[in-house]
Amino acid sequence: MAAHVLAFPWPLQGHINPMLHLASALLDAGLRVTFLHTEHNLRRFTRVPPHHPRLRLVSIPDGLPDHHPRSVGGLMEPVESMRTAGSAAYRALLLRMVDSDDDDAVTCVITDGVMPFAVSVAEELGVLALAFRTESACGFLAYLSVPRLLELGETPVPSDEQVRGVPGMEGFLRRRDLPRVVPLPPGPGNGDPVPVLLTIADTAARCGESRALILNTAASMEGPALSRIAPHMRDVFAVGPLHARPAARHAAEHVSSDDMSLSAWLDGHEDRSVVYVNLGSLTIVSGEQLAEFLHGLVAAGYAFLGVFRQDMLHQMTGASKSSVALREAVEAVAAAGSERALVVEWALQRDAHHVLRHRAVGCFLTHGGWNSTLEAAVEGVPAVCWPFFADQQTNSRFVGAVWRTGLDMKDVCQRAVVERMVREAMESPQIRASAQSMSRQLRLDVAEGGSLSSELERLVRLITELSLSAVKIPSPAHLL
Repeated sequence: MAAHVLAFPWPLQGHINPMLHLASALLDAGLRVTFLHTEHNLRRFTRVPPHHPRLRLVSIPDGLPDHHPRSVGGLMEPVESMRTAGSAAYRALLLRMVDSDDDDAVTCVITDGVMPFAVSVAEELGVLALAFRTESACGFLAYLSVPRLLELGETPVPSDEQVRGVPGMEGFLRRRDLPRVVPLPPGPGNGDPVPVLLTIADTAARCGESRALILNTAASMEGPALSRIAPHMRDVFAVGPLHARPAARHAAEHVSSDDMSLSAWLDGHEDRSVVYVNLGSLTIVSGEQLAEFLHGLVAAGYAFLGVFRQDMLHQMTGASKSSVALREAVEAVAAAGSERALVVEWALQRDAHHVLRHRAVGCFLTHGGWNSTLEAAVEGVPAVCWPFFADQQTNSRFVGAVWRTGLDMKDVCQRAVVERMVREAMESPQIRASAQSMSRQLRLDVAEGGSLSSELERLVRLITELSLSAVKIPSPAHLL
């Protein structure tokens, strides 16, 4: 039976993008791929892998009404809806695709590892199931370690106390560097992060139920973490950084008109003279935080390109201290002039790496999400990390203290600190040398014969061999 992969990402952009890159890699390797979106995302998400005769898109409902914001503040609602309504729709779809009478039957599911139900359903139907986690290996290892961390009383809080509960990180990881849960709206039990941490830890541990774990990383970056993860999994594939595959970079040469306008603005600046600011697709900040942030950027004295979402601010009343401070900060940005400051609206189709490749960019002020961290690492651009939740906390510690490719600005947002860190990232020869050294290694990893291609070949071989040996089993009556 020919290999046919169903790729099923968690329906948020930071998870969809790397799954799209993985799907493209599998297509390039000769496999057939069906990409499973939610209906909501299929309508609004314009980016798909390059047109290919072996690719098709399908969708299922996520169980939420169209007007639901699906934002970070109400993230637990999509989690519960996908676990119930989404799971039922996925089961029905997979059953039809497995029972196909032609040679197009799905033989393998690669699902986002935050959805254990997708692995369970696939295995129940006799389909090979692989888990793909989109965070860093160091962040994933921290999630696996949550039970031990809680046993030691090492919960994530803004403290410099070193932790003992994450193997291999005892010498540098602090409690403030542990993954944190997404801030929840006020409500019964929402003040206690432990239940959510345990739920996340359970999804990490249950990746061991799949045939293999796939991570978008490279051993040159995260070898120690990968070696600590391996005993918990049946197999581990480090196939990153996927966005930097030569074929992926070539496909990305076509950029949108919006990105071309950003490039035109950057063209007017000297090499390494611009700070690029992008805080991701989920970050929420207060008016005071954004005001301090913008004042610090202006005071640093460098030109900056800022990409901001309209929904990234907590709601403010018109006359609040927060709104006044923010208005003053916006006025300071405007006074800097269009040559020194360009602020544009965040967009689904905008990739950070298009901007990071430009010669004018000197540092990246980022939330420290894994996709952004990888993009900066590949391009050799120093980073200033202002993390908020999830593995961002751990990634930023690795950037600042382990790889030394940037600076960690967690748990503080004061204009003087922003100013100092931006200047240091732009001017430090040591930081730039470390960033460029990592970039050179990652480019070797993604080149022909490098670790990415060898790991992808190993992954494709596993999928192909198990697909060829697969025998379609009759569907149990209770699943029909």
